Amino acid sequence: MAAAAASPGAGGMDGKPRTSPKSVKFLFGGLAGLSAGLLRQATYTTTRLGIYTVLFERLTGADGTPPGFLLKALIGMTAGATGAFVGTPAEVALIRMTADGRLPPDQRRGYKNVFNALIRIAQEEGIPTLWRGCIPTMARAVVVNAAQLASYSQSKQFLLDSGYFSDNILCHFCASMISGLVTTAASMPVDIVKTRIQNMRMIDGKPEYKNGLDVLMKVIRYEGFFSLWKGFTPYYARLGPHTVLTFIFLEQMNKAYKRLFLSG
Repeated sequence: MAAAAASPGAGGMDGKPRTSPKSVKFLFGGLAGLSAGLLRQATYTTTRLGIYTVLFERLTGADGTPPGFLLKALIGMTAGATGAFVGTPAEVALIRMTADGRLPPDQRRGYKNVFNALIRIAQEEGIPTLWRGCIPTMARAVVVNAAQLASYSQSKQFLLDSGYFSDNILCHFCASMISGLVTTAASMPVDIVKTRIQNMRMIDGKPEYKNGLDVLMKVIRYEGFFSLWKGFTPYYARLGPHTVLTFIFLEQMNKAYKRLFLSG
C-alpha cells in the first residue's frame, strides 16, 4: 500500500505527474527565443542570399565565366551589409531575449515573444534603439558574407576544376564545410563586438562601451588576445552544419527554379 501511494514530491496528492515551473519557464523561454531567431532568418538570411544570387548571376560573363574572387567578396559584402540592416531589429530582440534568463530577476525585461519585444523596445526606448549596434552588425555581416559566400563560391569552383567532383550535393557539402571554417575564423572577433554592444547596459548614465574598437581593446586587455577566438570549436560546430544546410538548400532551390521557370 505504501509503495503504491504517490508521494507529493513525485507526482502530487492525486498521483498525476506534475510539470515543474522551471520546465515551463524553459519551454516558453525557448519558444520566445525561437520566434526571434525565425524572424531574424526570415529577414537577414533571405535578403543576403537573394541579393548575392542576383548580383552573382548579373556579373557572370556571357560565356559563363564566374566573377573573380575579389568581385565575389565585394558582392558578398554588399549582400551582407544590406541583409544586416534589414535584420538588425530582430537581432536586437534575439540577443536580449536569450540573455534575459541570465540576468537577476529585477533586471529581466520579460519579453513574451519577438513582436512584443520589438513593440516594447520602440515604445520604451525609441525606434532608433531597434537599430542599436547596426554598424557593428553590418561590419560583422560584411566580414561574414565576404568570407562565407566568396569562400564557398571559390571552394566550389576549385573542387569542380580539380576534376574529382561534379556539381552535386557532395561538392556542395565539401565547399560549404571549407566555407564554414573560413567564416568562423574571420567572424568571431566582430561577433564578440556586435553581441556586447547590443547587450550592453548603461552604467552611471553612460554606455558600457564607447564603440566597437573600445570593445576589442577591453577584451584584449582584460581577457587576452586569443579570447577573441574563445570557443572556436563549438562555434564551428554550430556554423559548419548551418553553412552546409544553407548552401545545399540554396543550390537545390536554384536548380529547381531554373528547371521550372527558365528551362522553357
